This record gives sequence, structure tokens and C-alpha cells, in this order.
Amino acid sequence: MPPGTGWPGDPAGPQTPVARTPAQVVRLARAAGSVRDLDAAITVCRACPRLVQWRETVATTGRRASFADQPYWGRPAAGFGPAGAPVLVVGLAPAANGANRTGRMFTGDRSGDWIYAALHRGGYATRATSEHAGDGLELQGIRIVSAVRCAPPQNKPTTVEKATCAPWLHRELELAAPVLRSILALGSIGWDATLRTVREMGWTVPRPKPRFGHGAQAGLLTPDGRAVRLVGSYHVSQQNTFTGKLTEQMLDAVIAVL
Repeated sequence: MPPGTGWPGDPAGPQTPVARTPAQVVRLARAAGSVRDLDAAITVCRACPRLVQWRETVATTGRRASFADQPYWGRPAAGFGPAGAPVLVVGLAPAANGANRTGRMFTGDRSGDWIYAALHRGGYATRATSEHAGDGLELQGIRIVSAVRCAPPQNKPTTVEKATCAPWLHRELELAAPVLRSILALGSIGWDATLRTVREMGWTVPRPKPRFGHGAQAGLLTPDGRAVRLVGSYHVSQQNTFTGKLTEQMLDAVIAVL
């Protein structure tokens, strides 16, 4: 989906600068003066050739039969939720037929069914279902981002790809920091990416490194002395929800402490 052609919620346009190298990701992330600017730059990024090829191949060929007649976003996924939200959710990466298809984080797949229903129960979402961009769902007081912004093959980004994408999360946290109260990390990758990023930003992180686990908590301290709570949750993947490793009650419990 080319930027500026009418996709609901598309923050980019034809003139949005495109990052094609890791160095350009760093430069454009630092230059983003607002969440809107950051979202726009993220959604046109082309710095990881393998991920670009994969996400666009999924968007144009080999679609599952149930999606064959639907247009695909096929670009990196921006964060979803209001700028200045006091709570940030950090996930892993878009799903090939989820956010890569719908253009909105955790929208259009079973993981989204779980997280948005839980956020609705917790008072953070205006509705319990998330079907497509422009369906009327809004978040209140919470914003969802991810450590990697493109759908990776087998849901496994490489170490280099995670490092290339990291400046986007860094800038996201810088923009959120003045009002941030808590961070919910979905899965160990979200947990590790958050800890690594806030250390780079000069935050105080407990030592030894806090261990990830469902319901795990760590107290972080910003350079200006404000406390931010990091909370861990098993990821809302089908592997976890179908097997009962993560239940609705468990997810509700971690959301309740944000």
C-alpha cells in the first residue's frame, strides 16, 4: 500500500523520508519531533532487505484463502494508541496476516483478539474486538508498539534486524518518557528490548538484570528521578493461549497493575 493513498490511519505521505540503511534509521528516528512524525517514518522504512522482501511477498502472493480478496498493508507497522499515553505495551513484531495485512498493531489475528479484549476489560480500549484499520477501535491511556516493525519469516527476526529496528523503539520511549508510568512487555524479546533501550537512554535499571516471567516486575528510574514500572507478560501468541500457558485471568492480572 503506497503511503498517502487512503489507507485508514496511514500517517505517511509521498514525501515522507525513507530509511534504506541502518544509519538512516538512526538519523530519521532522532529527527522525529513527534509521535506522528515517528509513525510516518516507521511505516515507510526499507532498511532490512530480507524483511522488506518477506512482508511484500506475503502481501502480494500466497495469501491464505480467507484473505485472497483483501488488500494488504504490506509495510512496517506504526505504533497504535494516543501520543502521551502513560502506559506503553511492547510486543515482538507484526504477524504476516495480522498487522502486515491490516496496518494496525495486533489487528486481524488471534493475538489481537486476546490483547484487545483484555484491554477493553481493563478500561483501555473502546471496544473488545479489533478487525481492521478504521473499524472504530480507539485506545485510551495506552499505546502499543513493537521491538521489530516488519513481519519476519517464521516470526523470527535476526539479531541484525532487531538492532536495525531498535532506534525506532528508542525514540518512542524518549517521546513517551515525560508522562510514562508503566511498560507492559509481551514476551522475553519485548522485555529484553525494553531493558536494553532504557539503559541506552541513561535510565537506572536494577542489577543483576531483572528476569522475565509472567507477572514479573522491575522498577526503572528515569534520569530525572521518575519511577516507571516494567511488567512482564507471556506473549498473546496462539502457542501460549491455545495451550493454556496464558489465560484470560493471567492477562487481566498484569493489565490491572499497569
